[in-house]
Amino acid sequence: MTEQANARDLFRAAYEHRYTWDANFPGYSADIELKQGDEVYTGHVSIKSDMTVEVTGIEDEEVQQSAYTQMRDIVTHRKRSTFEKSHGKNSFTLGEKDSTEAVDILVQGDSMGSNYKIRGLSICQVSRVMGRMAFVIDTHKSLETPEGEGSLASHYDAVFRNPETNEIIRELEFEDTFEKIGDYYVMTKQVVRSKEKGELTTTEFNYSNVKLLEPALV
Repeated sequence: MTEQANARDLFRAAYEHRYTWDANFPGYSADIELKQGDEVYTGHVSIKSDMTVEVTGIEDEEVQQSAYTQMRDIVTHRKRSTFEKSHGKNSFTLGEKDSTEAVDILVQGDSMGSNYKIRGLSICQVSRVMGRMAFVIDTHKSLETPEGEGSLASHYDAVFRNPETNEIIRELEFEDTFEKIGDYYVMTKQVVRSKEKGELTTTEFNYSNVKLLEPALV
């Protein structure tokens, strides 16, 4: 039981060290410029205080959906959820430690078949199997907020495989840039390099004129 508790405590500490927006987060709006090859699209985006996302002004439906998906991913990473709510029902076991001092955290009870690696206070790897898709996300670099509020992954990659054949389906590499707007860290740029069926694509999301929304009067 000691090892189980230790694994849980280690993972909880890393989970709670992720930078998330607090309950007072008012939401924000920004202008977006989305670049892919020679194509450039502009529009307007917002994340509301209730974490709903809005994307307007992009005429191409596929590009607008791409921007919406990217904004939803931001919400997924920044939305605060307690450890008990997210992982309270799971049990954790310590696995092997690798040469980089990252230790495996094996999870039982997770509906998405998740396992993790943590190094210090950082979750440096997430692996999941979801139906016909398995993926591994490795974080290579993180931004530690000077205020000690937590860390934001700034350079990471994701590899998607067929879980039955282990064949690589798609590879993605992300580089994220953040700025502090008011009391909150907000993404101002993301570069995504995608490799699928031998084809390389680079997509750039640039956010400007970022403004926190006014909190609703109660």
